[in-house]
Amino acid sequence: MAASSDPWIKEYNEAVKISDDINGMISERISLPASGPETQRHASAIRRKITILGTRLDGLQSLMSRPTGKPLTEKEMNRRKDMVANLRSKANQMASAFNMSNFANRDSLLGPETKTDAMSRTVGLDNSGLVGLQRQIMKEQDEGLEKLEETVLSTKHIALAVNEELDLHTRLIDDLDQHVDVTDSRLRRVQKNLAILNKRTKGGCSCMCMLLAVIGIVILAVVIYLLIKYL
Repeated sequence: MAASSDPWIKEYNEAVKISDDINGMISERISLPASGPETQRHASAIRRKITILGTRLDGLQSLMSRPTGKPLTEKEMNRRKDMVANLRSKANQMASAFNMSNFANRDSLLGPETKTDAMSRTVGLDNSGLVGLQRQIMKEQDEGLEKLEETVLSTKHIALAVNEELDLHTRLIDDLDQHVDVTDSRLRRVQKNLAILNKRTKGGCSCMCMLLAVIGIVILAVVIYLLIKYL
């Protein structure tokens, strides 16, 4: 086994520690609400850790391609490759649990980036350089999250405005329905009054005709009487 002073072993131990931290943070999620700001912040922190772990694994892969000190035997090289592969498999599983579906291809929160490109960022970096790279990654993630938060807030405001507009339209339609009902009721009353008036008008016309007929008969009778009397 390689000496504990081997930079690769130190880097691997750091990666294992990060993996253990992520597992602990995942376990802590059980005590958090199903949703809410605190839960979202916790999930974002886990995603950052997973991304950092991916960067560490890329660094380990890069260190194996340029070993320092005593050359490694083929057996030791294969053993280290298996160690990195096992740890990367765990990282991929954790990333999958947090919907980081492209993590295996290194399309992490940094944006579309192939595994080769990510590994190239670690080439020539020592431990302090890797730490600086991790800080830069976290900064870029924070900026991306801030932009995402602004987009979410903007979408929320648009949704609220649309909702208010829909409420206004609903109230206008309700008012229109109410006015239509009132107008329909008034129209029915007018039609009813017209029917009554029409009926009364017909009845009044019949009485007038009968009265005129009677008057006509009386006048005719008087004329006949007068003619008989004076002829």
